[in-house]
Amino acid sequence: MQFGISNFQVQSISEKVEYTLTENIRLSNVEKLWELGYDGEGMHIAVLDTGCDVNHKCLKDRIVETKNFVNGTDDVTDRNGHGTHVAGIIAGNQCEGGISGIAPKASLHIYKVLKDDGAGDPLHIIRAIEHAIEQKVDVINMSLGGKEALPVMKELIQKAIDNGISIVCASGNDARGDSGDKDEINYPAYYRECISVGSVTKKQIASKFSNSNFNVDLVAYGSDICSCYPNNKYATCSGTSQATPMVSGFLVLLKQKFMKEFGREPECESELYAQLIKHTKTLKNVDRRVQGNGLIYFREGE
Repeated sequence: MQFGISNFQVQSISEKVEYTLTENIRLSNVEKLWELGYDGEGMHIAVLDTGCDVNHKCLKDRIVETKNFVNGTDDVTDRNGHGTHVAGIIAGNQCEGGISGIAPKASLHIYKVLKDDGAGDPLHIIRAIEHAIEQKVDVINMSLGGKEALPVMKELIQKAIDNGISIVCASGNDARGDSGDKDEINYPAYYRECISVGSVTKKQIASKFSNSNFNVDLVAYGSDICSCYPNNKYATCSGTSQATPMVSGFLVLLKQKFMKEFGREPECESELYAQLIKHTKTLKNVDRRVQGNGLIYFREGE
């Protein structure tokens, strides 16, 4: 049995970019959260993926821990590109000539659980989740999946939830542009304990590849997303893998906001989840099995 990344699309790779606020951030109204002082500082996100370019100028000051669960070392070199792209969407540091992530001051825990070809043993994922719980991270991002349910993984995910950790997972890229009337299942996203994320285009149309089922919680922009790529490069990629880190970054900003307003941490993961769902908007003519509660969008005054 293998887990991994499927149908991950790389549209283009660039040596450099002119710093600009990426459209997926602007369309989600994240700037308003930044203006209120919420930028992810003090928040910790575990990224379970193919590793990361830890020397990328947009990421090197955001990474606080590295661990390779594939070979038992601390070397998380990303020879695939997927993990670096995901990390940049979460916490790109707004450096000159670079990009901004959703939570540009969040701390990243990079856990390499997938091999260079993007496939991985579920045991490595399980061990990484265990370690993330020990590290008391705020969010675990899993832009990966498999077709079979694993009871031991589900039990561990519940343990993370019980410890107040949000688990954000890609719903999967197995759809073929239908109306959403056919279910496509991807684990661990399909577990109700996880926040299952689908993808839409910047025109707020369901991405053709985005899985549909009644366990999809919400959607974010996942088509044609610019982010970091190994060797200090940048790439435009598409997938529910790109939508998922948008939600992970968004969640820690909402957690910061909650803690300031209430003077405490959320009592449980579901209390933070309720805040997340408040900041969604329903898309017209999109099946609920595709969009869940809707598209993430920061609503001022909520």
